[in-house]
Amino acid sequence: MTDLPNVDQGGLSWLDASGEHSDIVLSTRIRLARNLQGHAFGARARVNDRATVLERVRKATETVPHLRRAEIRELSDLSANGRRVLMERRLVSRDLLGETEESTGPLSSSGVALPPDVPLSVMINEEDHLRLQALNSGLNLRAAWDLVDLLDEELGQELPYAYHHEFGFLTSCPTNVGTGLRASVLLHLPALVLTKEIGKVLQGLSQMGLTFRGLYGEGSEVVGNFFQLSNQTTLGKSEEDLVDHLDRMVRQVIQYESQARSVLMRDASAVTEDKIWRAYGLLRYARSLSFEELMNLLSGVRLGAGLKLLPGLRVYPLNKIMIFTQPAHLEDAAGRELSPAEEDAHRAAYVRSILSTEGRIFNDEGSDDAPTESTG
Repeated sequence: MTDLPNVDQGGLSWLDASGEHSDIVLSTRIRLARNLQGHAFGARARVNDRATVLERVRKATETVPHLRRAEIRELSDLSANGRRVLMERRLVSRDLLGETEESTGPLSSSGVALPPDVPLSVMINEEDHLRLQALNSGLNLRAAWDLVDLLDEELGQELPYAYHHEFGFLTSCPTNVGTGLRASVLLHLPALVLTKEIGKVLQGLSQMGLTFRGLYGEGSEVVGNFFQLSNQTTLGKSEEDLVDHLDRMVRQVIQYESQARSVLMRDASAVTEDKIWRAYGLLRYARSLSFEELMNLLSGVRLGAGLKLLPGLRVYPLNKIMIFTQPAHLEDAAGRELSPAEEDAHRAAYVRSILSTEGRIFNDEGSDDAPTESTG
């Protein structure tokens, strides 16, 4: 089992598909970069700087309301698999774990604060001293911003932020200077990919000051037709302006995706339905699945759920499949390391167990051609 007692079943409220447009938007995230006065940050931070920052944050959690029940875990105290579980749940970054090409592992005094009852996390001593994050279900930018803004105010009363009257909040990377805000939305855009409109849409977003990344953010590839859209710059605009701009652009993308889905059903309904049901059948009965194969098949099934072609199939269990079939989660469930072949077999078994339960919902909804056999 994982060595993260407060996170075993936590940190995943963003999966519950309760937010707006949850069939297309998986999650909304607001992140603020902050540094403390009097301590070097970024690549110039010394060991004593990092240690002092960690202790100051630890002390601040005793009085900050939103962090009073938070547990601060130093990465050096966690197993490698425990650290990867946090990353797979999008609670920490690859940079914090030291899993980028430039790093050799987590640096000393790196940690994360995880409140058990709110969708917040605070990364400590990543690229900046602090990365405050709110992660919500669906398209919920304003709520995420309100939550992380409140946490920022609470921490700012306890910790002296590095701030310049002309440039704003000072950060390690120049692109974050100003507000230090990075807002992002994780969208599922299969119809735009299938209609070959995705390139045009992404190019238009780039011209509007947005950028896209994969599931794990910067440096990760797009899989399963999931695109993470975020603002590129933070200087010269207020936090509210940045959040509102991204919200408008994302709503436009949602409209494009919805129109593309209508085109698919109008011009290629038979092909689209066949693709969706083939994907469902493979996931329902496969005995071995790589993660990339799973994500590509899951994309088709999510599209089917969104188009109501798979009656009764809910988005929430599909979201769970995305997270709990990742390598660290599979090894955590197995209680041991898994070989690549074992990992693929465990992944397929987990998917079968989830879709078997959902299959009973199919029958309750009255689908005539829903499979009823046991997966074993």
